[in-house]
Amino acid sequence: MAAATDNAIHPAFEKLRSHRINTLNLEVEEYRHKKTGARHLHLAADNDENVFFVALRTFPMDSTGVAHILEHTALCGSERYPVRDPFFMMIRRSLNTFMNAFTSSDWTAYPFASMNRKDFDNLLSVYLDSVFFSKLDPLDFAQEGHRLEFDKPDDPSSDLVYRGVVYNEMKGAMSAPTSQLWQNLTSHLFPTTTYHYNSGGEPDHIVDLTYDDLVKFYKHHYHPSNAIFATYGNIPAREHHEKFEELALKRFDRLEIELPVHDEKRMFAPLRVEQGYAVNDGEGTENKTHIVMGWLLGHSFDLQENLEGQLLSAVLLENSASPLMRALETTGIGHAPSPMCGLEDSNREMTFVCGIEGSEPEKRADLETLVETTLQNVVEEGISQDRLEAILHQLELHQREIAGDSFPYGLQLIMSAIAPMVHGGDPVELLDLEPVLATLREKIKDPDYVPGLIRRKLLDNPHRVTLTLRPDEKLESHHQQAIREALARRKASLTEEEVKAIVERAQALEQRQLRKDDDSILPKVGLDDVPLQMPEPEGSYDADIGATVYSRGTNGLVYQQVVLPVPALSEQELLLLPYYTTLVSEVGCGELDYLQMQDRISAESGGIGASFSAKGRIDDVQDVSGYLIFSGKALARNSKALTQLLKDVYTGVRFDEKDRIREIIAQVRARREQAVTGSGHALAMGAAAQGLSAGSWLTFRLGGLAGIRGTKELDKSLKEDQALAEFCASLAALHDKIRNQHRQFLLIGEDGQLAPMLDDLKSCWQGDSGRTGDAWAMAPVNYSTREAWLTSTQVNFCAKAYSTVAVDHPDAAALTVLGGFLRNGFLHRAIREKGGAYGGGAGQDSVNGVFRFFSYRDPRLAETLDDFDGALNWLRTENHDAQSLEEAILGVIGQLDRPRSPAGAARHAFHNKLFGRTPEQRARFRERVLAVTLDELQRVADTWLVPENASVAVVTNPDNRAVAEGLGMAIQEL
Repeated sequence: MAAATDNAIHPAFEKLRSHRINTLNLEVEEYRHKKTGARHLHLAADNDENVFFVALRTFPMDSTGVAHILEHTALCGSERYPVRDPFFMMIRRSLNTFMNAFTSSDWTAYPFASMNRKDFDNLLSVYLDSVFFSKLDPLDFAQEGHRLEFDKPDDPSSDLVYRGVVYNEMKGAMSAPTSQLWQNLTSHLFPTTTYHYNSGGEPDHIVDLTYDDLVKFYKHHYHPSNAIFATYGNIPAREHHEKFEELALKRFDRLEIELPVHDEKRMFAPLRVEQGYAVNDGEGTENKTHIVMGWLLGHSFDLQENLEGQLLSAVLLENSASPLMRALETTGIGHAPSPMCGLEDSNREMTFVCGIEGSEPEKRADLETLVETTLQNVVEEGISQDRLEAILHQLELHQREIAGDSFPYGLQLIMSAIAPMVHGGDPVELLDLEPVLATLREKIKDPDYVPGLIRRKLLDNPHRVTLTLRPDEKLESHHQQAIREALARRKASLTEEEVKAIVERAQALEQRQLRKDDDSILPKVGLDDVPLQMPEPEGSYDADIGATVYSRGTNGLVYQQVVLPVPALSEQELLLLPYYTTLVSEVGCGELDYLQMQDRISAESGGIGASFSAKGRIDDVQDVSGYLIFSGKALARNSKALTQLLKDVYTGVRFDEKDRIREIIAQVRARREQAVTGSGHALAMGAAAQGLSAGSWLTFRLGGLAGIRGTKELDKSLKEDQALAEFCASLAALHDKIRNQHRQFLLIGEDGQLAPMLDDLKSCWQGDSGRTGDAWAMAPVNYSTREAWLTSTQVNFCAKAYSTVAVDHPDAAALTVLGGFLRNGFLHRAIREKGGAYGGGAGQDSVNGVFRFFSYRDPRLAETLDDFDGALNWLRTENHDAQSLEEAILGVIGQLDRPRSPAGAARHAFHNKLFGRTPEQRARFRERVLAVTLDELQRVADTWLVPENASVAVVTNPDNRAVAEGLGMAIQEL
């Protein structure tokens, strides 16, 4: 179906305007619902992946997490769909490409996307009813938000504890120092507005929220007069309006909604604050302080202010050649620039932040002096015209690029438009940047323009906060002690009636969780709605140079890769690969030092990089092969420059800038350590699976917990000059091996761009074909694991793994379906609803031949490991229906058919073929998935998932050491 704009406007709506954005290939249409004032932004595009999004402006004035808990609870049953969990039930009954809900600092949104029209209409019906006619059952509030319960729910002699999904989610989220850093900084930058508070909820405040508070907040905020609808795709706006009106809007009148929205009162002098964050007792506090400086800027919804903020941030921080980033990377005050560095423009008023991590509290004044001196130098010396042109080039490229490999492209566009709509700005302006980029190109010709911005927005701006966040080994133990004492006092004061009420609520909640709802009232798609095999992009091959070429609608961008087989490597060389691929685009090349290369990359491309990809054969996961990939993208006009840039980096990258390499490794260490609390489930699964196949071992050693520990050890060792020199020499030797390999190329662009790209490629690489040497190979890996990795986290991440089969084995399809079947039927209820974890599930990884159970931000440990076995027992002992099987199959097909960006689809097809994942093999796997039976699920579980054969790993905190040892786990210190 082609994109359509319907001239016949639905009588309940008025059209405010229509605006064509050629650079995005879409028509922006804006409407208003006459009766309620609800706004609708429709992005009409020739795209089958239709997106729906409804946002409510939510401005909480405390940190109880009311908006966040409401986001969860609203999806737990509604007027038309009074089942216990329509959101998760619809995930199973849908071919959606995206389904979720978000709580931002000042809005709450409910988006989904689907390529199937019947599925889109089904989801729209459920979402509209959930948002505007939610049931808000008190038991759902207890489950999703927080509740007081006895540790053994039916035993009042056991301790009182707090439980709840959001409570545990935020305990996990706020375990990360970076989360605390951001929340503390914004609370001081915004002393009087909603941004002062944690909209997600602070665990200590979440427990203060009452059910009545939740209902009151819902009634005030969840009304069409406070709603913003947004859609994207090829369904005409009028058809959306018919649904909006029929399913929801006709039942409402306009409501004047008072919301506490105002600009922050300005400070007249900078503020300095010092606060603590928890590290493990005995871990040490040296070089673990974060120091950041934040400024309050102008309105995010004022396009001029916004782009000036982006320009300012890019001038100062875009890459290592940017003056402020360079100062932060090279200073001895700390180990690395703070991950907070940059512009935050999603709030009503923007903030600019810079700082360092790996410092000491007494270095605060040194950092302020460094930043102020650097800014003053930029004002006095100015910025070169070439640098400013390169920054505008990046803004143009970012606006043009069609993303969507991990997140629907239409949803990305909507997300960029929603902030101005919430705050009273113009969403079209922020989507259509061409006119304002032209204005900026004129303004930057004035040499005083950017220095003037720096002076006005930063140097002369007194609304500034410097936050020092220092480590405290005693903080968490004091915190936990205070919670235990408060709960003990609470328990001692309970009356008999209150004890009885707590026990009865726990029983009622468990009964509700075990209740089998009549899900036939929910709409669904079935296997007959599943499309036949989804078409894959077809590339053409040029044998002269060894290039595979894909013609795709890339909106004026070109993509290029240089691909080579990994040469024979020792284990030591193999472990160097993650550092090699990271450093390739961060160091000097040929005659240019790293600063000059950063400028060149920014001026000529949208970024370059290197990566390593390894997979087992489709019939043997132990037989692993690997490729190194040098990648880049650029605007089509810079296609020739991109080709030369990749060749120069591939042939001439240097590893002799020792100080630079030491800085980058320190930054890599900081980022990898910070990733643990956000990716703990993946890291636990990787640790559990490490001994079950060669590919799993590789993942664990290079990117998993062992890799993180290795990076910490490497960073420490590089403080010694001799170790640094040896490390740099090893990288150079590795590069010499790599650059002599025989190579092939991948080119992606639009029709008119491809022939010149191919000609440029041939002239650039002519006579330099490389040679085929010994291929890298790995010995098979086969051992079991029981490990507990200790780190600073308030919640746990649990995993169990089993050795299974490769993707082309007949059992792979059934194992893949089994993952969703166990999650839907048992694990979601046991681990999330009853156990209080933020998430849990299971899945087959056919690349590495392992089946893995996991939990995410989990208050439990041993009980969750038991639940993994309980899922298999449930599979064996319960009677299961065909619909549950169909839902699990639909989930797998939805993942197989997930759309990608035009360039992403081409890359995916090319790399699949590199590893033997041909269209024929993928079609075979799809057919097997669609043919899976209940008996097969039982058979593959009995064959491959034998509990005695499981490998186990958890990520937890030192307080659980004894528990882990009692479970027979070896303790690993991260």
